[in-house]
Amino acid sequence: MPRSVNHVASRAKRKRILKLTRGYYGARKNVWTVAKNTWEKGLTYAFRDRRNKKRNFRALWIQRINAAARLEGLSYSRLMGALHAAGIEMNRKVLADLAMNHPEAFKAIVAKVK
Repeated sequence: MPRSVNHVASRAKRKRILKLTRGYYGARKNVWTVAKNTWEKGLTYAFRDRRNKKRNFRALWIQRINAAARLEGLSYSRLMGALHAAGIEMNRKVLADLAMNHPEAFKAIVAKVK
């Protein structure tokens, strides 16, 4: 019995992945094995960086809060300690937004915990 190969499905699979790698540089966009490896590696980067993104944003919020707190004469750690002691439940994302976009509101919060 002759060997049966499903060219339709295998070609469709290759075309689908080559379509996903369309904007890549050099052989990464049109050579099947290189494109497939690049695409798979990209998926692992995406998985990793979805978690790293959360770390990066938390670090950015802390830097913004620290800069605004130092303008008010406090360090970041003293401000956060005073917030927790005063029972103000506000996360770093909101505090950083207030520090950047609404400095008067941030000053009012700092004045309340001082």
